[in-house]
Amino acid sequence: MKDIARRAGVSESAVSFALNDRPGVSEITRDRVRRVAEQLGWRPSTAARALSGEGSATVGLVVARPAATLGVDSFFLQLISGVQEVLAERHLGLLFQVVEDVAAECAVYRRWWAEHRVDGVLVVDPRTDDPRPALLDELGLPAVVTGGVPDPQAGPPGLSTVWVDDAGAMASVVGHLHALGHRRIVHIAGMEGLAHTERRMRTLRAEAASRGLSGVRSVTTDYSDTEGAAVTRRVLRSAEPPTALVYDNDVMAVAGVAAASSLGFGVPADVSVVAWEDSALCRMVHPWLTALSRDTVAFGRTAARELLALLDDGPAATVQVPLPRLIERESTGPVRDV
Repeated sequence: MKDIARRAGVSESAVSFALNDRPGVSEITRDRVRRVAEQLGWRPSTAARALSGEGSATVGLVVARPAATLGVDSFFLQLISGVQEVLAERHLGLLFQVVEDVAAECAVYRRWWAEHRVDGVLVVDPRTDDPRPALLDELGLPAVVTGGVPDPQAGPPGLSTVWVDDAGAMASVVGHLHALGHRRIVHIAGMEGLAHTERRMRTLRAEAASRGLSGVRSVTTDYSDTEGAAVTRRVLRSAEPPTALVYDNDVMAVAGVAAASSLGFGVPADVSVVAWEDSALCRMVHPWLTALSRDTVAFGRTAARELLALLDDGPAATVQVPLPRLIERESTGPVRDV
């Protein structure tokens, strides 16, 4: 500040007012100070701003999932890429942490709040019985829930949500398979208790009931390739094996194709396969997988922009992203006549 003040020909207090957008200096002085600061390569000190109560210039993201499953899940990498694009525009950092469960996640929020580590947080994997929104509201920590809460109207008024219509997406999958003649469908789902998992399973049951299908069910997993393959083998060995399998991510779907092949089931001759998340993996296996496609990077951008809006004292919002689009490829086909 002394260097800037000396070169700009103003007092140090004028430099402080100008760089922190405070009244007390003219616009001409403010512009001159900023030009000099830019010439000298000045950047605000995050530590100093935190100590003065002006914020940490950092937002947080905690994921409560087994760390081993994250290493093969492309969804979070794409989501974080979108988040980081937006944060970089404001020179904000992202503090990322993986924990075992929601209780540990809540402990992280309390610690971050006490230490002034973050200005706000992005919350992922909303639960059907979720303690995090109430906690964040109590702490006064701005937050955006990605994926949406089970009942947006029942959440704290200051919480923003960015959500996708999982029910509509599942309905499109069931409609596609039903049109191909499939009547026995098994949904190899993600983790039990996640709001989007419950919505997908509930929609599957409703769609099956409306079409008079009795051989339709869901089985929960941890999203890993190991469990995806194990469940695939189990259901295909049953007395009445399904003719179609719907997986909640691309990794399980690819593992499921391999498991089905090892049992002598052809895809799609004997069993059709649909992946919930489209990715390069879906086009690296034979046959290419029918999949639900969405722009996950854009999803991350939207979530980050909503959090920045809260940090700028904007109102809470509920934003719906576009419905995932079903891309039909070679892994789904008509039921073979027996």
